[in-house]
Amino acid sequence: MPQTVDRWTTTLRSAWQRGALWPWCLAAIAAFCAYAVTVVFHPGYLSVDSLEQLGQALGDQPVNDWHPPVMALLWRILIHTTGAVSAMAALQAVVLWGTLWVLARLVWKNTGSRWLSLAMLAVGLAPHVMNFTGVVWKDVHMAYALLAAFAVVLTARELPAGRTRTRWALLILGVLFLAYALLVRKNGFVAVIPVFIMLVLAIWPSSGRRRWLIATSALVAVTAVASAAVSSTTHPVATRQYAQIPLDDIVHVLTPAQVGAAADKAGASADFRNRLVAAATTCQSERIPADAYFQCYPRNKSLGVKELRGNTDVLLRMWTQEMPKHLRGYTVYRVRVFSKLLFQGNQAFQNGSDIDPHAPQPPALASAPVNETLKESLQGYVTGFARDLPMIFQGWFWLVVGLVLTLRRWSSRYARELRLLGASSVLYVLAYLPTAPQSNFRYVYWPALAGTVAVLLLLAEYVARRRATASGGAPVDVDPGDHAGGGSGATPGDVRPVATSGA
Repeated sequence: MPQTVDRWTTTLRSAWQRGALWPWCLAAIAAFCAYAVTVVFHPGYLSVDSLEQLGQALGDQPVNDWHPPVMALLWRILIHTTGAVSAMAALQAVVLWGTLWVLARLVWKNTGSRWLSLAMLAVGLAPHVMNFTGVVWKDVHMAYALLAAFAVVLTARELPAGRTRTRWALLILGVLFLAYALLVRKNGFVAVIPVFIMLVLAIWPSSGRRRWLIATSALVAVTAVASAAVSSTTHPVATRQYAQIPLDDIVHVLTPAQVGAAADKAGASADFRNRLVAAATTCQSERIPADAYFQCYPRNKSLGVKELRGNTDVLLRMWTQEMPKHLRGYTVYRVRVFSKLLFQGNQAFQNGSDIDPHAPQPPALASAPVNETLKESLQGYVTGFARDLPMIFQGWFWLVVGLVLTLRRWSSRYARELRLLGASSVLYVLAYLPTAPQSNFRYVYWPALAGTVAVLLLLAEYVARRRATASGGAPVDVDPGDHAGGGSGATPGDVRPVATSGA
C-alpha cells in the first residue's frame, strides 16, 4: 500500500512538473469563478427590457421582435429544462468562463507561464467585464457569442496539418456562435464579418474560392434556418422597431413647425402629426438628446410596442424628404449623439433590483430576490473603478484600442487575429454613428471585452519573449502566414525558448 501511494505521489508530482495538470487546475478555477459570479448575480440582473423578455419566455405575454425572439425562446427552453429563471444568467457566466478557460489554456500551451494563463482567466473579473456578466441583455449575449467564436478560431489555428473532421466540427461550432450573434443583435452584422474571416482563415489557411463559398453559404444558411425556426416557434409580433432611428432624427433636427409641415407632406394622420410635434417640442425644450420614442413621444399605451408599426412608412418618407434638406443639422446631431456615446458613456453598472416598479414582476422573481449585500459589494467594486479609472468604461478608449489593433503592424503570432479582432470592435462602434439611441456602456461592451482579451494576448507574448531572451534562448518568431497551415510537432510560433548553438 505505501508503495502504491508513493507511486501515485511520484506520478502526480511528475505530471505537475510537466504541466500536464495545469489545464485542469485552470478548469477548476474557471468553474469556481463561474459559480461565484452566478451566485452574485442570482437570479440575474434585469432591466425593463429583460423583464419584458422574461414575460415572453414565461408565456405571460406574446413574443415580439422589439427584442430578439431567439433570446426569449432560449430563456423559455432553459426555464422548462431547469425550472429556474436564473438559468439564463447562469448560462451567460458558463459561456464566458468556459471561453476564458479555452483562451487561458492556449496561453499556457504557448508560453508555459501559469501566471499569464491566470491573467487571461482574470479578464472575467475585470470591473468592465464582470459588471454585466449576469445582466440579461442582448448586448451581453452578442459579446459572449463573438468571444466564443474567437476562441474557436484560436483553437483551430493550433491544429496540426490534416485533422479534417476536427476542422469541420470547429467550423460548424464557430458558425453557430456567429449565427446566434447575428440573430441576437441585428447591428452586430458588422462585428461578425471580421470574426468570420478569421474563422475561415484559421480552418483553411489556404482558402480557395470554393471554401470561402462553402463557409459563407454555411453561415447564411444556418442564420436563415435558425431565424425561420425561431419565427415559426414563437410567432413574434412585428413592431418595426427600427423606426426609432428616423423618429429621433426628425424630432431633433427639425423645428416643431417643420415637423408638422413635413408630417402633412408625408401624409401623416392628424393624431400622429400632433404626437410628432409634441415629441419635437418636448425633446428640444427639455434638451433631451436622444431616445425620443421613450423620452419625448406621447405614446398610446394601449398600442404597446406596435405603435410605431402603423406609421413607419410615414416616418421613412419624412426622413427621406427632409434630411437631405437639413444635411448639416443631421450631421451635427448625429455627431453630437455619437460623441456622447464615446466620451460621456453611462450605466457602468446595472442595478439588478431597480426594475420598473409599475411593471408586474413574475412570482419567480419575487420568491428569489437579488441578494442586496452581494449587489452592493459588486456595485462598489464597479463604480469605484468607474470613478478612479473612468476610461475603461468609455467608448473612445476602446475605439482607440481597436484602431491600434487594426492599424499597427504586429510581430505577434496572432497578428492577423488581432487586426481582425480590432476591426470587429472598430466597425461595431462606428456602426452606432447613424443609429446610437443612448450613451450606455453596454453598446460598447463587445469592443471592451475584445480589446481586453487582445491586450492580454499581447502582454502574454511580450512577457514570454522577455523571459526567453533573459534565459538565453531565442524565441521563435514566425509570421502568421508562414505557420498558417499548422505543424506536426512543435507548436508553430511558440514563444518558449529553444536551444541556440554557440557562436
